[in-house]
Amino acid sequence: MAVKVVPTRGNLFRLAKKLKMAQKGHALLEQKRQILMLELSSTIAKARKVQKEVAEVFQEAYSALQRANISLGVETVEEIAHSIPEERRFVIRLRSVMGVEVPEVDPLEPKANPAYSFLETSSSMDEAYLAFCKVRSILSQLAEVENAVYRLAVQVRRTNRRVNALEKVVIPLTQASISEISSVLEESEREDFVRMKTAKKQKIKREG
Repeated sequence: MAVKVVPTRGNLFRLAKKLKMAQKGHALLEQKRQILMLELSSTIAKARKVQKEVAEVFQEAYSALQRANISLGVETVEEIAHSIPEERRFVIRLRSVMGVEVPEVDPLEPKANPAYSFLETSSSMDEAYLAFCKVRSILSQLAEVENAVYRLAVQVRRTNRRVNALEKVVIPLTQASISEISSVLEESEREDFVRMKTAKKQKIKREG
């Protein structure tokens, strides 16, 4: 249903300008949506790959942990684990994809000198330490891609709503209003033309 607007040439001009802007905005948003969808599809594929790697890395890490538990004892391994400080070296950067800030986490390398003594441990503990360093690294990658998927999906949904609003509401209603006003103005012009022609004929008759 067209929006009721007073049928004047000024309003017709205003609506034509509004329609042009809406169509331009629709084209830009459609382009944005396509770029975001490509980025989202690529990131989802990357997330699935990382999730598969996470399962493999965790399996290797827990196998290494079991060997360390057998070699040193569960209590000793727990004490060593508690002595390892919390990791704070994470560096997170943001890159923009059509206005969406997508995180990128710098890869973490294991520290050259672990926080436990080599004298009271064995090679199995070193293997477990390195295995869980890989876990930490792959989890940071997983957090990166899953966060990116969420942010991109939210923006795609918002962009879809805006595109649909323009495509199915704003543009059709504006076009209908323009068509209605144009029809009224054309009819008014025809009536004015008929009145002028009739008046001219009457004037000619009076003068004759």
